[in-house]
Formats: sequence, structure tokens, C-alpha cells
Amino acid sequence: MTQTTSPSGKGDAKQQIVDFLADFTIETTPGSALKIPDYRAHLRPGIKVAVTFLPGSDFDDTIKTAARLKAEGFEPLPHFAARSVPSKALLEGWLQQLRDDLGVTEVVALGGAVDKPLGDFDSSMALLETGLFDKYGMTTIGVAGHPEGSPDISDGAIAEALAWKNAFAERSGAELYIATQFCFEAEPIIAWDRAIQAAGNKLPIHIGVPGLATIKTLLNHARACGIGPSMRFLTKQARNITKLMTVSEPDRLILDLARYKAEDPNCGIRHAHFYPLGGLRRSAAWAYAVRDGDFTLKPDNKGFKLTRDIG
Repeated sequence: MTQTTSPSGKGDAKQQIVDFLADFTIETTPGSALKIPDYRAHLRPGIKVAVTFLPGSDFDDTIKTAARLKAEGFEPLPHFAARSVPSKALLEGWLQQLRDDLGVTEVVALGGAVDKPLGDFDSSMALLETGLFDKYGMTTIGVAGHPEGSPDISDGAIAEALAWKNAFAERSGAELYIATQFCFEAEPIIAWDRAIQAAGNKLPIHIGVPGLATIKTLLNHARACGIGPSMRFLTKQARNITKLMTVSEPDRLILDLARYKAEDPNCGIRHAHFYPLGGLRRSAAWAYAVRDGDFTLKPDNKGFKLTRDIG
């Protein structure tokens, strides 16, 4: 491996990137699962795969996808979207089924993008407060974090929620971590990490990374999710209409975050989580190529390019 010193003179930038993706996770949906004959064609054994519970969907589909992933040799991380949970009884049944039938011990608890709750739960805090996640042996729980704010929640409410989640982690048997939406630039993420640490956050961060997709696809997803300051990365490129169908790679984002994690001992970011917005096959192939070190840094040290053909 070629030794490339980072601008600060601390360490090998290439190795920092490889280390940053050493244990990346990735996301799938029950809908996309129907189009993937076998996850083993794209993912390596043992990887953690988050399984969404999208608005208007049936949680049984999330369970079926999780069961399939388990059977194919992966570790599913089912999502629980609070506003889409009809009742406490159903929540308990789902948790028991995941534990007893699949041996699931890690889940993600989110509020969910639904204006009007279907049942009694309006937030992930309300889900966690039931005590059911502890009762059914969920030892690790991802909770939402918002590096660039949220269009649906005030900054004050976000801060209060994060403080509550930290306090809950102290009295729960589970280990909590922050799972974020995808972002496009490292600077807002780093500023957010430092700000929430200063406010008392102790939860590790699993940062969302956009997988390979066209600029147009990324823009559509970003607008729907309320992505904030880092959208300027996309909007600058989208001004050139000919670039809308260009596939964007998150190399600059990963390089900058990998350097931050390696060189700042106070960095709260622990893992990278890929959102395969342009398809799981290409995003996974790209991530594995990077993790294997099959890339070279660009001359300007503002990104890198694969040396492996991923098709």
C-alpha cells in the first residue's frame, strides 16, 4: 500500500480511509429486497444490514426481509418507526418475534416520517420508554441524530431529545448509538459532532453516507429528507444540467471524515452507514473496493478514485 501522508502530517491518508470503512453497515428496504435474488451476490458474510420500516408499509415485510438476511448469513438491524406502530401490543409481539425467531439483539428506533401517528407513539422516546426493548433483550439500539437539523423538528426539540437519549442510555440495559441521515460534506458533520459533545453527548455516532447515485437522484432524496447545509455540494453540480445524470461518489466526504476520526481523539464518529440510493449492488461494490484499498488518492488530495472495476 502506498504511504500517503495527510496534509496535517499525521498518518497515512489511505490507511485512514480503509480503517474508516472497516466495519461499515448498509441499508435495504423490503421493496428493494424483492429485486435482489440473493444478497450474498453483493454482500460479504456477517455485515450488518439495516431494514427499513417505511411509512405505509407492513412491519411483517420488515420481519420477512430480516429473516431472509439472517438466513443468508447477515445481521439484520430492523427499524422501528414510532409513528407507524399501531399499538403497544403489536410492538411487543414484533420484538418477541425478532428475538425468539431470529435472535435479533440490535434494532434502530426512529420517529418516522408520518404526520399523524397511527397509534400511541409519536417519537422514538415513547417507544423506548415502554421498557419493551430491554424486556426482549435488545442490547444495542440506534437512535436518530440530525447533523443538519430537521424540517419537522425545531433545533431546541432536537437538543432536548438528544439529552433524553443520553439519559436513557444511562438507565437502560442497552447500548445506544446515534444513526444519522446521509450528508454530503464533512464540515457540517464535524461542527455538529463537536457541538453536541460540548452539550454533553456521550453516544457514539454512525454517520450516514450516500451510496453511488446520480446527482438528480441524490437531489430528490436530499430534498425529501430535508438535508441542510451540505446540499450545496449537490446544488453547485446541478447548476450544470449535463451533470444531473452523472454518478456521484462520496470519496471526498469519506476522506475528510476518515481524517477527522483518525486525527482528532475527541471525534465521536465510530462507523459509516451507507444508504444505497442508486442501488445496493453498486454501492456495496464501491464500499468494498475502498475497504480493500483498491483506490488511489487524487493529486489534489480532495478525494480518491477506484482502481477496481465495479461495473
